[in-house]
Amino acid sequence: MKIVIVGVGKVGRALTQQLSADGHKVTVIDQDARLIDNIINVYDVMAVCGNGAGYSVQQEAEVDKAELLIAATSSDELNILACLVAKKLGVRHTIARIRNPEYERQLRFMRGELGLSMAINPERAAAREIARVLRFPAAMKVESFSKGRLELVEYRLPADSALDGLPLVDLYRNVRVRVLICAVARKDETIIPSGDFVLRSGDKIYLTSSPEQLAQFFRHLGVFRNKASSVMIVGASKICYYLASELLGMGMSVKIIDRDETRCIQMAEQLPKALVIVGDGTDTDLLHEEGIGQTDAFVAITGIDEANILMSICAAKESGDCKVIAKINRKALVDLVSNESMIDSVVSASSTTTELIVQYVRAMESASGAKIKTLHRLVDGEVEALEFGVPADAPFIGVPLKDLKLRNGLLLAGIVRQNGRIVIPSGMDALYAHDDVIVVTTDTTLQDIHDILR
Repeated sequence: MKIVIVGVGKVGRALTQQLSADGHKVTVIDQDARLIDNIINVYDVMAVCGNGAGYSVQQEAEVDKAELLIAATSSDELNILACLVAKKLGVRHTIARIRNPEYERQLRFMRGELGLSMAINPERAAAREIARVLRFPAAMKVESFSKGRLELVEYRLPADSALDGLPLVDLYRNVRVRVLICAVARKDETIIPSGDFVLRSGDKIYLTSSPEQLAQFFRHLGVFRNKASSVMIVGASKICYYLASELLGMGMSVKIIDRDETRCIQMAEQLPKALVIVGDGTDTDLLHEEGIGQTDAFVAITGIDEANILMSICAAKESGDCKVIAKINRKALVDLVSNESMIDSVVSASSTTTELIVQYVRAMESASGAKIKTLHRLVDGEVEALEFGVPADAPFIGVPLKDLKLRNGLLLAGIVRQNGRIVIPSGMDALYAHDDVIVVTTDTTLQDIHDILR
């Protein structure tokens, strides 16, 4: 598929890397010649230097021959205009990154009247990811499938874990909870485990089940935490606005700290139910004064990665059992924090946006009726968890899973029946028409439910 990407900042560069690796013909457009030179030296892509919303620039980039244009510059207006020009040139699918809350309220109009296939707000997407973790604080990360009926959680086994040295076959025999460990990250190794796999402290495991069963599993381990009821947020940013709005809607108590008085005044006007404080989130005396010791969760989402890391580490030391989340965009820092287990959970707006766009691209390529409904990338993109709908004409309907010749490095991690019942698959279970099935695989090019077979 020919894809044009306008803007090669963090999101544009990540999309270029992923989509070109998936075998698409990618052309990038950006006004910064240095960014253009850098990206064509690293990736096998075409490039045009210029204004991505310009008609002549899009013609030079052969946008009229593309199936998809993605506008991911830092300007909402330029992104919208670039998509409009592309539609006039005959591009069927257009995606715009739109961050302004004012435009957020007009997205239905934009999709209908302006022909946008998809509008993505990175800050809102990141806020939703943080909110999911605050509903289930025992996990490092929480992903949802089938409208929240089934969830996938990321959890690192601590040094004193009761699971250390336990084969998975014994875990399923001993724990009376229907969960499935579908992937394990151990140092530089990524494993789709079988029953004889032995867990070790320090492993990062990925579990699937219903929210109720997952909660029961973590209670069995003695590490379950109730949903956060009080949250302290440092950084009165766009993410803060979306996150606080969602948390207040869930009945949580929200306290916001920022050193910029103007931003604090604006946030207080927009969110009258939140307590907004002008102050320095790196000041431990201030955090103590504002009750960090009695707070269920601490979220650092300023625009500076290093500040978010330092604040989160301090908050974790000062607050005991508080859930700590930091927004970090730079991959090198994300890897450092994750490898050293320095912070409970890390969120990146750019990686969340990239994941949503890649999901859309995969769905475009899928056969009708068997499209990807949801896609989540795990273990730095080495593993994917995909949700497919099972079409009525699938050749494996009613066949026990033990009799299917599935691809290597692939696991069926969960089934949601048409009536909403959750099935953690065993060899005797089977897929039926209109089921939703979650597939976990190291093959990051899977596009269709039919591709699960060898």
